[in-house]
Amino acid sequence: MEIAVVTTLNNKLYKQYGYKFFETYNWPFYLAVYSENMNGIPNTNHIVRSIFDEVPNCEEFVNRNKKRPVNPNPDGFLQDAVRFCYKVYAYTDMILNNEDNDGLICIDADSVFYKPIDIDWIKKHIHRDDCMMTYLGRGKHYSECGFLYFNLKHPKVKKYAKDMQQMYDTDEVYNLIECHDSYVWDFVRKKYESPLIQVKNHNIGDGKPGHVQARSILGSVYDHIKGPKRKKLMRSPEAKV
Repeated sequence: MEIAVVTTLNNKLYKQYGYKFFETYNWPFYLAVYSENMNGIPNTNHIVRSIFDEVPNCEEFVNRNKKRPVNPNPDGFLQDAVRFCYKVYAYTDMILNNEDNDGLICIDADSVFYKPIDIDWIKKHIHRDDCMMTYLGRGKHYSECGFLYFNLKHPKVKKYAKDMQQMYDTDEVYNLIECHDSYVWDFVRKKYESPLIQVKNHNIGDGKPGHVQARSILGSVYDHIKGPKRKKLMRSPEAKV
């Protein structure tokens, strides 16, 4: 079983916190990094890809929508499709153009790694042969999509990736109540779980709001330092590691 890992960031985010991702990355899996500005991002032990070169539709979406107003209040990110579109296009590109791997870990660049994991750990805790994806569910709240896992051998996974891209290619994402990536991943996933398609997915979240990653099995191996307060500390107070 072969696993790949993918993340996204730009030069600005690398300087703010992304450097810690690369300093601590200790998983034995191929790492692909997508960036719209690669200057200053080291290209050692991983592959840095220009997201606009790899996925021209991403640049088209950004240019088409970058002037849409976004509310500056703390909840403004809920309507900021442009801010989070890079992740969607990078992750789906890896799903659609990857014949070498069996599983794909999609992880935010504001992550700090502590304990190495291996294929056996993935098989035990993350991968399920009969499931298309693994996610951190938070009940009625949108899922935590700082970590997603895709079973690349699942018969529906490429169609799911194409449907995700279509949400952005057609600007349909702006017809949703919220248009940040977590809401969109959930929206399309639920369609696949409907009686019409009946895809099974693996939820490793506890169904509660808040920092679900820290409370999950993932919290024992790495820390997702999401949000300004955790980034200032460079760790999560909730972290198990």
